[in-house]
Amino acid sequence: MKTVEVVAAVLQRADGSFLLAQRPEGKVYAGYWEFPGGKVEAGETHRAVLNRELEEELGITVLKAYPWVTREFVYPHAKVRLNFFRVTDWQGDMHGKEGQAFAWQNPAPAPLNVTPILPANAPILRALSLPTFYAISNVAELGVDEFLNRLPVALAQGLRLVQLREKALSREQLRDLALKMLPLVRAHDAKLIINADIELAQEIGADGVQLTGNQIANLTERPNLAWCGASCHSAAELRRAEILGCDFALLSPVLPTQSHPGEPTLGWGKFAEIASGASIPIFALGGLTYADQNTVWENGAHGIALLRAAW
Repeated sequence: MKTVEVVAAVLQRADGSFLLAQRPEGKVYAGYWEFPGGKVEAGETHRAVLNRELEEELGITVLKAYPWVTREFVYPHAKVRLNFFRVTDWQGDMHGKEGQAFAWQNPAPAPLNVTPILPANAPILRALSLPTFYAISNVAELGVDEFLNRLPVALAQGLRLVQLREKALSREQLRDLALKMLPLVRAHDAKLIINADIELAQEIGADGVQLTGNQIANLTERPNLAWCGASCHSAAELRRAEILGCDFALLSPVLPTQSHPGEPTLGWGKFAEIASGASIPIFALGGLTYADQNTVWENGAHGIALLRAAW
């Protein structure tokens, strides 16, 4: 079956809400809700399709858009490859030029208020529930007490995804720290991810696990947790994480880091090459600061992961 190339747009407002459009009468899956977009014609770039389709469907001009994830889906009538862009700025009076309805939806955990959703979009809705900032613990430098002082401050300022990664602590010390972190995280509807230790994550009721490269290579099935991240350093590891069914990935190191001076880095060119076409959201990690967020998006990442700068 020939693969049909499609470009789809996730239009997002500053509050994180996103747009869904209803397929009009006369089209396959009429009445279903989807992200606006359309087929790639011969000779068109994905960005050109994005611009054309949003003007034709919604009457708007795209000002800022970033490549995001790519998903393949097989319908009874066609196999499609959906190339998603996140669109954060546009101009024009938005209206359904094809007579279609559209509706703004709040990100998870709020339920959608439209139905039915086009089947291919279920993983995209899940990915949109991930924040664009991922903090990694730094007890090694701050100490346990100071870290636990800073965590609620970061959560109050909007942190919603945090990984506990402390290789110098014993398993019992990690468990004790995780149990102290969990109520703080829960109080802000944030997610706690445990590095590497699947059993510990399951035991304490953490939200997920961050798998190491060795785990990605050797596991034969996805761990039974709500969220599963993968720490990747190459295209091969990222592909393996996708096959395993991971929900997101860390891709590193992008730039030189304080903790690993002199070690090889990906640089933005290689990072963008690996991230291009990824089916799961990617967080960029290594030598970055908050100021790099726009650069991260431009190179195909979902968001940014920080260690020292997070705290």
